[in-house]
Amino acid sequence: MGKPKRERSLSDSEAQAVARNLRVSPRKLNLVAGLIRGKAVDTALADLEFSRKRIAQDVRKCVMSAVANAENNHGLDVNELVVSEAFVGKNLIMRRFAARGRGRASSIMKPFSQITVIVRQKSDEEGEAKVKKRSKPAGKSAKEAKGGAKKPAASAKKGGKAKPAAKETA
Repeated sequence: MGKPKRERSLSDSEAQAVARNLRVSPRKLNLVAGLIRGKAVDTALADLEFSRKRIAQDVRKCVMSAVANAENNHGLDVNELVVSEAFVGKNLIMRRFAARGRGRASSIMKPFSQITVIVRQKSDEEGEAKVKKRSKPAGKSAKEAKGGAKKPAASAKKGGKAKPAAKETA
């Protein structure tokens, strides 16, 4: 009998890998995860390979595991994979203490974290949509397109004295 098999939460063109119990704080791990979000798998692996962060090697292993899952378990093409999501979560915290003066103690928190990497096979339609999205409207700067205005002159500031205009000699 047994219970029924759980439905797959990811789409057919996605695969994931989770690295748990990484001895680094989630905040520091999120910096490394930000390096690879949205990048192609080969560039993400190259960035992690040459990153100076200690935890980058563990994140690289997780990305490689997600690629292997995509290839072996789901039959996806490795050359078309993109890191669609990389999110970080908290894990356990080891608590230690440091002896302080006058018989007191202060706590030392040694956090662990986990990272989930989801890779997606990019299709031809997605590539064409991104090219159309990147084109800018002609004739306007980026600031004007957003609705921003230019800053007023320095003499118009509140409480400031206006400087007399320089005389022009022809």
